[in-house]
Amino acid sequence: MRSIALAIAAMACLAAVARAGNFYQDTEMTWGGGRGKVVDGGRGLDLTLDRTSGSGFQSRSEYLFGKIDMQIKLVPGNSAGTVTTFYLSSQGSAHDEIDFEFLGNVTGEPYTLHTNVFTQGQGQREQQFRLWFDPTTAYHTYSIVWNPQHIIFAVDGTPIRDFKNHEARGVAFPKSQPMRLYASLWNADDWATQGGRVKADWSHAPFVASFRGFRADACVWSGGRQQCPVGTMEAAAAGGGGRGWWSQQLSDMSYRRMRWVQRKFMIYNYCADAKRFPQGVPAECHLR
Repeated sequence: MRSIALAIAAMACLAAVARAGNFYQDTEMTWGGGRGKVVDGGRGLDLTLDRTSGSGFQSRSEYLFGKIDMQIKLVPGNSAGTVTTFYLSSQGSAHDEIDFEFLGNVTGEPYTLHTNVFTQGQGQREQQFRLWFDPTTAYHTYSIVWNPQHIIFAVDGTPIRDFKNHEARGVAFPKSQPMRLYASLWNADDWATQGGRVKADWSHAPFVASFRGFRADACVWSGGRQQCPVGTMEAAAAGGGGRGWWSQQLSDMSYRRMRWVQRKFMIYNYCADAKRFPQGVPAECHLR
Protein backbone atom coordinates (compact mmCIF):
# COMPACT_ATOMS: atom_id res chain seq x y z
CA MET A 1 0.00 0.00 0.00
CA ARG A 2 2.79 2.42 0.87
CA SER A 3 4.55 1.75 -2.45
CA ILE A 4 1.33 2.56 -4.33
CA ALA A 5 0.90 5.80 -2.36
CA LEU A 6 4.50 6.79 -3.16
CA ALA A 7 3.94 6.03 -6.83
CA ILE A 8 0.85 8.24 -6.84
CA ALA A 9 2.88 11.09 -5.33
CA ALA A 10 5.57 10.63 -7.98
CA MET A 11 3.01 10.72 -10.79
CA ALA A 12 1.58 13.96 -9.35
CA CYS A 13 5.01 15.59 -9.65
CA LEU A 14 5.34 14.46 -13.27
CA ALA A 15 1.84 15.70 -14.14
CA ALA A 16 2.63 19.17 -12.82
CA VAL A 17 5.31 19.83 -15.45
CA ALA A 18 3.12 19.28 -18.53
CA ARG A 19 3.56 21.96 -21.18
CA ALA A 20 0.77 24.51 -20.95
CA GLY A 21 -1.19 25.94 -23.86
CA ASN A 22 -2.42 29.50 -24.28
CA PHE A 23 -6.06 30.17 -23.47
CA TYR A 24 -6.20 33.17 -25.83
CA GLN A 25 -5.12 30.98 -28.73
CA ASP A 26 -6.64 27.61 -27.82
CA THR A 27 -10.05 28.43 -26.29
CA GLU A 28 -12.99 30.80 -26.59
CA MET A 29 -15.67 31.86 -24.13
CA THR A 30 -19.08 30.45 -24.96
CA TRP A 31 -21.36 31.91 -22.32
CA GLY A 32 -21.43 33.93 -19.11
CA GLY A 33 -21.60 37.58 -20.19
CA GLY A 34 -18.02 38.41 -19.23
CA ARG A 35 -17.90 36.17 -16.16
CA GLY A 36 -15.11 34.11 -17.68
CA LYS A 37 -11.75 35.82 -18.11
CA VAL A 38 -8.37 34.83 -19.48
CA VAL A 39 -5.66 35.78 -16.98
CA ASP A 40 -1.88 35.77 -16.58
CA GLY A 41 -1.12 36.59 -20.18
CA GLY A 42 -3.08 33.62 -21.51
CA ARG A 43 -1.66 31.06 -19.10
CA GLY A 44 -4.87 30.80 -17.07
CA LEU A 45 -8.63 31.26 -17.24
CA ASP A 46 -11.03 31.98 -14.37
CA LEU A 47 -14.72 31.05 -14.53
CA THR A 48 -17.15 32.86 -12.25
CA LEU A 49 -20.64 32.05 -10.97
CA ASP A 50 -23.02 34.51 -9.33
CA ARG A 51 -26.74 34.48 -8.67
CA THR A 52 -27.45 35.59 -12.24
CA SER A 53 -25.25 33.27 -14.28
CA GLY A 54 -22.30 30.94 -14.48
CA SER A 55 -19.80 30.82 -17.34
CA GLY A 56 -18.05 28.48 -19.70
CA PHE A 57 -15.51 28.06 -22.49
CA GLN A 58 -14.64 25.60 -25.23
CA SER A 59 -11.60 24.63 -27.25
CA ARG A 60 -11.25 26.16 -30.68
CA SER A 61 -10.33 22.75 -32.10
CA GLU A 62 -12.23 19.49 -32.30
CA TYR A 63 -10.37 16.26 -31.56
CA LEU A 64 -10.69 12.65 -32.64
CA PHE A 65 -8.52 10.81 -30.08
CA GLY A 66 -5.82 12.31 -27.91
CA LYS A 67 -4.59 13.06 -24.42
CA ILE A 68 -6.17 16.14 -22.86
CA ASP A 69 -4.78 17.67 -19.65
CA MET A 70 -6.18 20.52 -17.59
CA GLN A 71 -4.99 21.91 -14.28
CA ILE A 72 -7.91 23.10 -12.15
CA LYS A 73 -8.26 24.77 -8.77
CA LEU A 74 -11.84 24.37 -7.60
CA VAL A 75 -14.16 26.78 -5.79
CA PRO A 76 -12.94 27.08 -2.17
CA GLY A 77 -14.95 27.25 1.04
CA ASN A 78 -18.70 26.74 0.85
CA SER A 79 -19.11 25.49 -2.72
CA ALA A 80 -22.49 23.79 -2.13
CA GLY A 81 -24.70 23.79 -5.21
CA THR A 82 -21.89 24.56 -7.63
CA VAL A 83 -20.68 22.25 -10.40
CA THR A 84 -17.36 22.71 -12.18
CA THR A 85 -16.98 20.69 -15.38
CA PHE A 86 -14.22 19.60 -17.74
CA TYR A 87 -15.34 17.30 -20.54
CA LEU A 88 -15.20 16.30 -24.19
CA SER A 89 -18.38 16.21 -26.26
CA SER A 90 -19.63 15.97 -29.81
CA GLN A 91 -22.94 17.46 -30.95
CA GLY A 92 -26.46 16.17 -31.52
CA SER A 93 -28.87 13.77 -29.85
CA ALA A 94 -26.59 10.80 -30.58
CA HIS A 95 -23.51 12.55 -29.22
CA ASP A 96 -20.49 11.05 -27.52
CA GLU A 97 -19.18 12.57 -24.27
CA ILE A 98 -16.43 11.98 -21.69
CA ASP A 99 -17.07 13.80 -18.40
CA PHE A 100 -15.26 15.11 -15.38
CA GLU A 101 -17.68 16.96 -13.07
CA PHE A 102 -16.85 18.33 -9.62
CA LEU A 103 -19.83 18.65 -7.28
CA GLY A 104 -19.36 21.24 -4.56
CA ASN A 105 -20.12 20.84 -0.87
CA VAL A 106 -20.44 22.82 2.35
CA THR A 107 -17.28 24.05 4.04
CA GLY A 108 -15.24 21.20 5.46
CA GLU A 109 -16.99 18.49 3.46
CA PRO A 110 -15.32 16.90 0.41
CA TYR A 111 -16.07 17.47 -3.24
CA THR A 112 -17.54 14.62 -5.27
CA LEU A 113 -15.72 13.83 -8.51
CA HIS A 114 -18.31 12.54 -10.98
CA THR A 115 -17.26 10.72 -14.18
CA ASN A 116 -19.42 9.49 -17.04
CA VAL A 117 -19.12 8.18 -20.60
CA PHE A 118 -21.80 8.75 -23.25
CA THR A 119 -21.90 6.75 -26.46
CA GLN A 120 -24.41 7.58 -29.21
CA GLY A 121 -26.41 9.69 -26.77
CA GLN A 122 -26.55 7.06 -24.02
CA GLY A 123 -24.87 7.72 -20.67
CA GLN A 124 -25.79 6.17 -17.31
CA ARG A 125 -22.18 5.03 -16.77
CA GLU A 126 -21.45 7.09 -13.68
CA GLN A 127 -18.60 6.45 -11.30
CA GLN A 128 -18.05 8.87 -8.41
CA PHE A 129 -15.06 9.43 -6.16
CA ARG A 130 -13.82 11.42 -3.22
CA LEU A 131 -10.44 13.00 -3.85
CA TRP A 132 -7.47 12.19 -1.61
CA PHE A 133 -6.46 15.87 -1.36
CA ASP A 134 -8.08 19.29 -1.04
CA PRO A 135 -8.72 20.35 -4.68
CA THR A 136 -9.28 24.01 -3.72
CA THR A 137 -5.87 25.00 -2.31
CA ALA A 138 -3.68 24.25 -5.34
CA TYR A 139 -3.93 23.25 -8.99
CA HIS A 140 -4.24 19.56 -9.80
CA THR A 141 -4.06 17.92 -13.23
CA TYR A 142 -7.09 16.08 -14.60
CA SER A 143 -6.50 14.06 -17.75
CA ILE A 144 -8.46 12.16 -20.38
CA VAL A 145 -6.63 9.64 -22.55
CA TRP A 146 -8.90 8.71 -25.47
CA ASN A 147 -7.63 6.27 -28.02
CA PRO A 148 -9.28 3.58 -30.20
CA GLN A 149 -9.20 1.01 -27.37
CA HIS A 150 -9.42 2.91 -24.07
CA ILE A 151 -10.78 5.97 -22.29
CA ILE A 152 -8.61 6.50 -19.22
CA PHE A 153 -9.49 9.10 -16.58
CA ALA A 154 -6.53 10.24 -14.47
CA VAL A 155 -5.92 12.63 -11.57
CA ASP A 156 -2.36 13.95 -11.21
CA GLY A 157 -1.24 11.11 -13.44
CA THR A 158 -2.98 8.42 -11.39
CA PRO A 159 -5.62 6.48 -13.33
CA ILE A 160 -9.00 6.27 -11.63
CA ARG A 161 -11.10 4.74 -14.40
CA ASP A 162 -10.58 2.78 -17.62
CA PHE A 163 -13.51 2.43 -20.05
CA LYS A 164 -12.45 -0.15 -22.63
CA ASN A 165 -13.56 -0.72 -26.19
CA HIS A 166 -15.80 -3.79 -26.11
CA GLU A 167 -17.50 -3.22 -29.46
CA ALA A 168 -16.81 -6.84 -30.39
CA ARG A 169 -19.08 -7.76 -27.45
CA GLY A 170 -21.85 -5.35 -28.45
CA VAL A 171 -20.86 -2.35 -26.29
CA ALA A 172 -20.74 1.00 -28.10
CA PHE A 173 -17.49 3.00 -27.88
CA PRO A 174 -16.79 6.62 -28.90
CA LYS A 175 -14.54 6.44 -31.95
CA SER A 176 -16.10 8.23 -34.93
CA GLN A 177 -17.41 11.59 -33.70
CA PRO A 178 -14.89 14.40 -33.17
CA MET A 179 -15.28 16.09 -29.81
CA ARG A 180 -14.52 19.55 -28.50
CA LEU A 181 -13.29 20.34 -25.00
CA TYR A 182 -15.75 22.20 -22.79
CA ALA A 183 -15.47 23.60 -19.27
CA SER A 184 -18.00 25.43 -17.14
CA LEU A 185 -19.00 26.60 -13.68
CA TRP A 186 -22.73 26.66 -13.01
CA ASN A 187 -25.47 26.48 -10.41
CA ALA A 188 -26.95 23.01 -9.93
CA ASP A 189 -28.22 23.34 -6.38
CA ASP A 190 -31.38 21.44 -7.25
CA TRP A 191 -29.32 18.19 -7.27
CA ALA A 192 -25.56 18.67 -6.88
CA THR A 193 -25.06 18.71 -3.11
CA GLN A 194 -26.60 16.01 -0.92
CA GLY A 195 -29.25 15.35 -3.55
CA GLY A 196 -30.30 19.00 -3.67
CA ARG A 197 -30.98 19.31 0.05
CA VAL A 198 -28.20 21.90 0.43
CA LYS A 199 -28.54 25.01 -1.71
CA ALA A 200 -25.97 27.53 -2.87
CA ASP A 201 -25.22 30.24 -0.31
CA TRP A 202 -25.11 33.34 -2.47
CA SER A 203 -23.60 35.39 0.34
CA HIS A 204 -20.32 33.66 -0.68
CA ALA A 205 -20.67 34.63 -4.35
CA PRO A 206 -19.03 35.19 -6.73
CA PHE A 207 -17.68 31.65 -6.86
CA VAL A 208 -14.49 31.18 -8.90
CA ALA A 209 -12.90 28.09 -10.45
CA SER A 210 -9.46 28.56 -12.00
CA PHE A 211 -8.00 26.71 -14.98
CA ARG A 212 -4.48 26.55 -16.38
CA GLY A 213 -2.12 24.09 -18.06
CA PHE A 214 -4.48 23.17 -20.91
CA ARG A 215 -2.60 20.69 -23.07
CA ALA A 216 -4.09 18.82 -26.03
CA ASP A 217 -1.71 16.23 -27.45
CA ALA A 218 -4.37 15.10 -29.87
CA CYS A 219 -5.52 14.45 -33.40
CA VAL A 220 -7.34 17.57 -34.62
CA TRP A 221 -10.40 17.18 -36.81
CA SER A 222 -10.41 19.87 -39.50
CA GLY A 223 -11.93 20.03 -42.95
CA GLY A 224 -13.34 16.54 -42.61
CA ARG A 225 -9.90 15.06 -41.93
CA GLN A 226 -8.03 13.81 -38.88
CA GLN A 227 -4.65 15.52 -38.46
CA CYS A 228 -2.46 13.88 -35.82
CA PRO A 229 0.72 15.29 -34.26
CA VAL A 230 3.94 14.26 -35.97
CA GLY A 231 5.16 10.96 -34.56
CA THR A 232 1.79 9.72 -33.24
CA MET A 233 1.48 6.65 -35.45
CA GLU A 234 5.21 5.97 -35.39
CA ALA A 235 5.21 5.93 -31.58
CA ALA A 236 2.19 3.64 -31.57
CA ALA A 237 3.91 1.25 -33.97
CA ALA A 238 7.02 1.29 -31.78
CA GLY A 239 4.96 0.56 -28.69
CA GLY A 240 5.31 3.87 -26.83
CA GLY A 241 7.46 6.97 -26.88
CA GLY A 242 6.43 10.59 -26.63
CA ARG A 243 3.09 10.04 -28.39
CA GLY A 244 2.30 6.79 -26.60
CA TRP A 245 -1.29 7.81 -25.84
CA TRP A 246 -2.51 6.36 -29.20
CA SER A 247 -1.90 2.82 -27.96
CA GLN A 248 -1.82 3.54 -24.22
CA GLN A 249 -3.25 0.99 -21.86
CA LEU A 250 -2.74 0.42 -18.16
CA SER A 251 0.45 -1.32 -17.10
CA ASP A 252 0.24 -3.77 -14.23
CA MET A 253 1.42 -1.06 -11.82
CA SER A 254 -1.03 1.51 -13.22
CA TYR A 255 -3.86 -1.00 -12.92
CA ARG A 256 -2.96 -1.67 -9.28
CA ARG A 257 -2.92 2.09 -8.59
CA MET A 258 -6.34 2.46 -10.21
CA ARG A 259 -7.78 -0.40 -8.18
CA TRP A 260 -6.31 1.09 -4.99
CA VAL A 261 -8.03 4.41 -5.73
CA GLN A 262 -11.30 2.66 -6.51
CA ARG A 263 -11.23 0.63 -3.31
CA LYS A 264 -10.33 3.62 -1.12
CA PHE A 265 -12.16 6.52 -2.74
CA MET A 266 -14.96 5.34 -5.05
CA ILE A 267 -18.37 6.12 -3.57
CA TYR A 268 -20.63 5.12 -6.47
CA ASN A 269 -20.28 2.63 -9.32
CA TYR A 270 -23.12 2.08 -11.77
CA CYS A 271 -21.93 -1.49 -12.25
CA ALA A 272 -22.76 -2.23 -8.61
CA ASP A 273 -26.22 -0.61 -8.65
CA ALA A 274 -28.55 -3.57 -9.15
CA LYS A 275 -31.59 -1.57 -8.01
CA ARG A 276 -31.05 0.94 -10.81
CA PHE A 277 -30.77 -1.83 -13.43
CA PRO A 278 -33.38 -4.45 -12.45
CA GLN A 279 -32.93 -6.19 -15.81
CA GLY A 280 -29.20 -6.46 -15.22
CA VAL A 281 -26.28 -4.03 -15.21
CA PRO A 282 -24.84 -2.93 -18.59
CA ALA A 283 -22.85 -5.53 -20.51
CA GLU A 284 -19.45 -3.85 -20.04
CA CYS A 285 -19.75 -4.38 -16.28
CA HIS A 286 -19.15 -8.09 -16.83
CA LEU A 287 -16.17 -7.63 -19.16
CA ARG A 288 -12.48 -7.08 -18.46
